[in-house]
Amino acid sequence: MPLIRSVLHLLWMAVTVVPWAIFVILASLFVSSTRMYWMCVGWLRVAVSGGTAILGIKNRVTGWENLPTGSTDPAVLLVKHQSTWETFVMPTLMPHPLAYVFKKELLYVPFFGWAMARMDMIHIDRSQRARAFHKVVAQGKRLMSQGTWVIMFPEGTRIPRGQKGSYKNGGTRLAIETGAPVIPIAVTSARCWPRKAFIKYPGVVDISIGKPIPSAGRQSDELMREVEAWIESEMHRLDPEAYAQASPAAPARSEAAQG
Repeated sequence: MPLIRSVLHLLWMAVTVVPWAIFVILASLFVSSTRMYWMCVGWLRVAVSGGTAILGIKNRVTGWENLPTGSTDPAVLLVKHQSTWETFVMPTLMPHPLAYVFKKELLYVPFFGWAMARMDMIHIDRSQRARAFHKVVAQGKRLMSQGTWVIMFPEGTRIPRGQKGSYKNGGTRLAIETGAPVIPIAVTSARCWPRKAFIKYPGVVDISIGKPIPSAGRQSDELMREVEAWIESEMHRLDPEAYAQASPAAPARSEAAQG
């Protein structure tokens, strides 16, 4: 049954993303970037609702009260990364537009990447590390002044269930440069959607939003250690059986420039 459900969900995403992407690309000629964003989130809601109806994956979110409430209050969201699920889910949950920091190669993915290219996000060239970070800071300041939050995965790549990757300090450097607080978020998506796996399983994905951590007067490495400690401690609390069975893992190689 999980195999059949996984095939059906893949087909569901394939048949919906093409017309939606074409519509978004055409609409981008006439609407604002903010309207464009929420139009794209519309497709993500379709993908996530399909994941619930077809795959049986449900979200359980705690910590809503920890999110900034002002319309232009800045935030840098630093999220545990285990699967594609959280990249789809986070924009559907957050009350503010989100700007992902991602490698520019994703812009060339047919339809999905083409639609992303029309959105006001931060795509970088990983081969130009210093220049890429300056771009992240400049665009991050502009976007957050407009009420958009920046979201990053500090481990840089999807990490297997029960393991920990190498946390990069790009997100905390951005927070310090912009004066934005850091919001740590733990996600147990690999419980249902394992890393790089085709077959998905029904169940509950816990998404725990931590309290804002001020960045003023902090050092990026020290701030990231605090973020890492909270996320990993929360992951052990949310998914204890995974960490009881997992063997120690070597730091994962980053797939995105996170600093």
